[in-house]
Amino acid sequence: MNTLTFTTELDAPAETVFAWHARPGAFQRLAPPWAPVRLESFEGIQEGDRAVIRLGPGPLALRWVAEHHDVIEGRQFCDRQVQGPFAHWNHTHRFEPLDEGRCRLVDQIEYAPPAGTVGAAVSPYFLEPELRRQFAYRHRVTRRDLALHRRYNSDEQSLTIAVSGTSGLVGSQLVPFLTTGGHTVKSLVRSRPVGKDDILWDPKSGTVETDKLEGVDAVIHLAAESVFGLWTAAKKQRIYDSRAAGTRLLAEALATLDDPPDAFVSASAIGYYGDHGTDVVTEESEPRTPGFLTEVCRAWEAATEPAAASDIRTIQARIGVILSPAGGALRLMLPAFWLGLGGRVGAPDQYFPWIALDDVIGGLYHTLWADDLDGPVNLTAPHPSRMDDYARTLGDVLNRPAPLAVPGSLLRSVAGEVATEMALKSARVVPKKLQKSGYDFSYDTLDDALRHLLGRTAETDAPFLIP
Repeated sequence: MNTLTFTTELDAPAETVFAWHARPGAFQRLAPPWAPVRLESFEGIQEGDRAVIRLGPGPLALRWVAEHHDVIEGRQFCDRQVQGPFAHWNHTHRFEPLDEGRCRLVDQIEYAPPAGTVGAAVSPYFLEPELRRQFAYRHRVTRRDLALHRRYNSDEQSLTIAVSGTSGLVGSQLVPFLTTGGHTVKSLVRSRPVGKDDILWDPKSGTVETDKLEGVDAVIHLAAESVFGLWTAAKKQRIYDSRAAGTRLLAEALATLDDPPDAFVSASAIGYYGDHGTDVVTEESEPRTPGFLTEVCRAWEAATEPAAASDIRTIQARIGVILSPAGGALRLMLPAFWLGLGGRVGAPDQYFPWIALDDVIGGLYHTLWADDLDGPVNLTAPHPSRMDDYARTLGDVLNRPAPLAVPGSLLRSVAGEVATEMALKSARVVPKKLQKSGYDFSYDTLDDALRHLLGRTAETDAPFLIP
């Protein structure tokens, strides 16, 4: 039997940290983005409650059933495997008070690896390092999420927030972040609502269940057709319509409410700016070398006008290139970099306006509470990287060479307009308004962001505390 213990001191009472773990969304927030893990069902953390988890990719995923036991309200809960890959697994979550406002979070795992003696022999080289990576990540997320909720919502006010695009890369993490903070989320869905907190919003039919939007505190609008894929004429029309028509339908509905939200945060993108070379780009910068994405972003932002005209504080969140191994550009790049075949795309001095997914979540949350923010707000890291630096840093984090360079001319000949619009425009975008309003980035350097997202931080080199 193996025992691993991981410990972190948190600036929050034990009862608060216990409650955070007990709320819907905690599992999703704690699941590392590089791990193929998904939650099938979750009953809670009370005595006898069960969670069903799928481990592994697609049809190869293994079913893991965990049952909670030895629950001490505000202090502890445990989960043991009743079905799954391990020969034995028992995980104790303890919350030890240190003083009135601080506690120690302790995760202790007793386990026997699968595959008998073979599993025991290879566990120190594969299983234990992976557990170390995962629990270091879990504790970083717990610390940061609790700090954000404490900073912006010290009175523990429960907001009701309507969110569209809840199954996307951002929405699938934003919703758990909000619910673990004690907020109520109502999902804007484009098909018949199935849950009590679902609200129908169907741009195709022009239908919105307006009555269900009455009294919500804020709306965060993320839903849009993915820009990844082959840009056929039909695809481009869907990209445009999903943003312009879908946003206008929602903004017009909000403008008719008797009890409207205090804030309407609508996603946009740094594609608005076009190609600015090496010049610094702020929210005041005008588009240059406009193309399809600039046209889309202009229409997308203009569609929020009905809400702004009705005195709803309206923010157009111009989001940069989101970094996460769970989706988007980084996920597409990782296979080549893992094989040692990575490198820069386009010119070496071309800027790459990145942002860690954690800071997209934190930045969006900040906009809900920052009453001085309205209009366009850049959601990008403070230090955009040149493509050369980006490729070199990603290679270093993965401990792989990144020797290749794909010329822009070659990429254009292969991918045409998609390459020009998405990969070869340089935008040195900085988050001027976000920083001026007081947002503190979790990951403001590329190296820190990639190490966090890929589980390759210095913490993972530290030994576990083994009793």
